[in-house]
Amino acid sequence: MSTAEEIHPGAPRRGGGREAITAAARESFAERGYHGTSIRDIARRAGLSLSALYYWHPSKQHLLAALMEEITHDYFGRCDRALRGIGDDPAERLSALVRVTVEYRVSRRVESNIAALEWRNLEPANRERLAGLRRAATRLWADIIDDGVARGVFGCPHPDDARRAVVAACNAIVQWYEPGGGITPAELAERYTGIALRIVDHRG
Repeated sequence: MSTAEEIHPGAPRRGGGREAITAAARESFAERGYHGTSIRDIARRAGLSLSALYYWHPSKQHLLAALMEEITHDYFGRCDRALRGIGDDPAERLSALVRVTVEYRVSRRVESNIAALEWRNLEPANRERLAGLRRAATRLWADIIDDGVARGVFGCPHPDDARRAVVAACNAIVQWYEPGGGITPAELAERYTGIALRIVDHRG
């Protein structure tokens, strides 16, 4: 058996390699937080030895950064697919971005919480590297809203404040939404699309 597949004695087999480690880290960080989780906890939960985990990730910090990067790229991929095929109408593009963000926060609640709560635990080099991805997300929202204002489709006098309000509202869903709580993800997305269009003062 290779080093990358070495099994921790007595641990459940979850499948080898990076995917098992990522899943174990995600669950452990969600339950205990970054500082409450040891690298040994993650290896045990993944069903792998420490040497197998270190084959993929040299440290817990490296693992956190990799998980943050995966979460962010997954979100961007969903945004790209949602906006692909949408015309250039700012209201339609903003609505699509709101819908995909709400759906992401509902379907990947654990990952959304990790991205929000564990950002502060990234070391400066990792935080700086991943900050570029966050800036790209900000630009995605800002470009749509700025375009709407420039074309007279949105009437908000302070586009940056409007963007922050819309994004904050979408991101906060993960703090309160419970599946089966009386509103479906589709209904929630529709509701928040309306909220976003009111915030930007849609004049359609």
